[in-house]
Amino acid sequence: MSRPPKVSDLMKEVRAMLAAGKYRYVGHANERLQERSVSRLEVKQVLKNGHHEKRKDEFKEEHTCWNYSIRGKTVDKKNLRIAVSFDKSNMLIITVIDLDK
Repeated sequence: MSRPPKVSDLMKEVRAMLAAGKYRYVGHANERLQERSVSRLEVKQVLKNGHHEKRKDEFKEEHTCWNYSIRGKTVDKKNLRIAVSFDKSNMLIITVIDLDK
């Protein structure tokens, strides 16, 4: 099976999904938020203002989709990496990594 193409303008798509409320946190992301003391507001700050970290993108064979990495700082200067993916109608927030810890 061939890989689907990557989203061409990732940050534009991410911001559009955020603005439309078309996103959801998967179970793993919810666990990491608690474990790493990161708020959903901080995740949104990074998704709105961060940058696409292309070298960290990876194709997930088991889900036949791309996971994209977005990196940025929160207003409190936390340095975060957020992994997102897309299903038919939503952006999925896969995990949250605090790069300072």
